[in-house]
Amino acid sequence: MGPSTPLLILFLLSWSGPLQGQQHHLVEYMERRLAALEERLAQCQDQSSRHAAELRDFKNKMLPLLEVAEKEREALRTEADTISGRVDRLEREVDYLETQNPALPCVEFDEKVTGGPGTKGKGRRNEKYDMVTDCGYTISQVRSMKILKRFGGPAGLWTKDPLGQTEKIYVLDGTQNDTAFVFPRLRDFTLAMAARKASRVRVPFPWVGTGQLVYGGFLYFARRPPGRPGGGGEMENTLQLIKFHLANRTVVDSSVFPAEGLIPPYGLTADTYIDLAADEEGLWAVYATREDDSHLCLAKLDPQTLDTEQQWDTPCPRENAEAAFVICGTLYVVYNTRPASRARIQCSFDASGTLTPERAALPYFPRRYGAHASLRYNPRERQLYAWDDGYQIVYKLEMRKKEEEV
Repeated sequence: MGPSTPLLILFLLSWSGPLQGQQHHLVEYMERRLAALEERLAQCQDQSSRHAAELRDFKNKMLPLLEVAEKEREALRTEADTISGRVDRLEREVDYLETQNPALPCVEFDEKVTGGPGTKGKGRRNEKYDMVTDCGYTISQVRSMKILKRFGGPAGLWTKDPLGQTEKIYVLDGTQNDTAFVFPRLRDFTLAMAARKASRVRVPFPWVGTGQLVYGGFLYFARRPPGRPGGGGEMENTLQLIKFHLANRTVVDSSVFPAEGLIPPYGLTADTYIDLAADEEGLWAVYATREDDSHLCLAKLDPQTLDTEQQWDTPCPRENAEAAFVICGTLYVVYNTRPASRARIQCSFDASGTLTPERAALPYFPRRYGAHASLRYNPRERQLYAWDDGYQIVYKLEMRKKEEEV
């Protein structure tokens, strides 16, 4: 060992005292921290035990109440099923009574046709219509209904093109709008995010009401014409028919509808002034004027030029009417009540004179949500496309020959 070794040992021994003191303080600190953690753990265990006991007591109190609630729910479900069965049975009884006691036909028909009170001599206005097809069917009953979805607001129109070669669905939401939705097929329209599947077609003028029609690749609709400088108030009751090419997105023709003082034809659908319809015979218009503000008028239109070929004053009242459609040259008017209820065809008018009101069926429509904002007949499918308080509905129709007895 060298002479420096005793000095090193003396140096280490002089530092051993402070190191042992620091270790002692560290041990005491750790013991205090562990004691605090143990105390907190004990408190947590006590609280957990207390909460568990409270939860058991609450569960024991709730179990009997849950059993009682379950029994009451089953009782209410049974009662609801019983009431639903009674309502269905009542509906069937009402339908049976209606078939046994049909509503009275339009009593003003004979006066209109035979020249009695109410006949208006206006050239060919009330002459019989010469059918251009061999269509001779009339409605026997509304066979079934299918509610597809809810899209848009309470008033609107959805339809197919009866002359189109595709399965496109056209949706026109609202009574004053300028954008139509076009869906590739019905399945795309029924999807939850249907709007993403649709293309949009914007027309140059907003339409009025829900009387639009898609026919032969064109959208026919009514618009308010621009006011004339210094013109009178009659322009407010005049509408212009527009023929819009859906593929080219252009207006190909327009014509002022040849009727003055137009008023809404349906007493329950105040926004529609001209209701366009299509059937096996072509294009029609349902309207009303102040000249006879109690009844509907019917016009046959030329789909190429929008000219009015023939007009009729029908015996069908405006009051409580909500919609109408045409099948094989016969106008069918659907009526309801202001508090929306079950709609029914209560008046028909055959422009050809083949079907008399006494031989026409007047069926009810099945229960739904509210009132029809529009009805569009598709002659290829023999179905009605209905808009009911924002719901889109398909009605399948059962037909019979006009000559057959009801």
